[in-house]
Amino acid sequence: MKLLSIGQNISHTGLDITSIETSSLASHHDIEQYDYAIINGGDGTIRRVLLQLHTLKKQPVFILNPTGSFNVVAKMHHVPPISQVLDMLADNKIPQTQKHHFYKINEQIFLFSAGNMGDLQHIFLSETLRFGYLKHGFPKYLLSVVFLLPLHLVMTPFMLASSTRFFIFTPMRSIKKLGSFYGQVPKELMIDLKNEYNMIELDGDIVTMHGRHLHISYAGNIRIVTE
Repeated sequence: MKLLSIGQNISHTGLDITSIETSSLASHHDIEQYDYAIINGGDGTIRRVLLQLHTLKKQPVFILNPTGSFNVVAKMHHVPPISQVLDMLADNKIPQTQKHHFYKINEQIFLFSAGNMGDLQHIFLSETLRFGYLKHGFPKYLLSVVFLLPLHLVMTPFMLASSTRFFIFTPMRSIKKLGSFYGQVPKELMIDLKNEYNMIELDGDIVTMHGRHLHISYAGNIRIVTE
């Protein structure tokens, strides 16, 4: 059994774990030889790792070590502590896994969230506040909500009615569609943004995308270790 730890140096007695920096993933060969990939970081890290691995014929099972601010994917699947998973593997026990679907938006990938509405404004302001006492943790996101609340109250109804605005958030799949909000990703979704360069929020990352047309569709699934 071989494990690859991405973003943090991890070792455990009885386990063969190779540790690399996230930036080294593109040059690390033979990813398919690993049975498990430990992803150290938040939702954005998972997305960026998956962006490089999603075309593999054999993907490793993802073990999440959530160290980000929100860790939505980890919360959705109730992932156990990393030490518990490693102990289980060292004892030759096979942990439970769940499928997590992911989606493609042109050449990018996202796992649960994509849009150019209030989510984009919120992440942009939160990243602006990432310094000093606010650099780590949740307060910067809370402050962003407070600062943007008047704007959201005024603009959200207009954004929901706009054909050039959209927000996908699959944890709210009970709301299939409300205007330009999608709790479920349609089989195929085309959006014309009317501009050639656009900033889009993807799982908490802000990505600049070239091209006025967005093609959004189901791309596959990964296996995540759960409790």
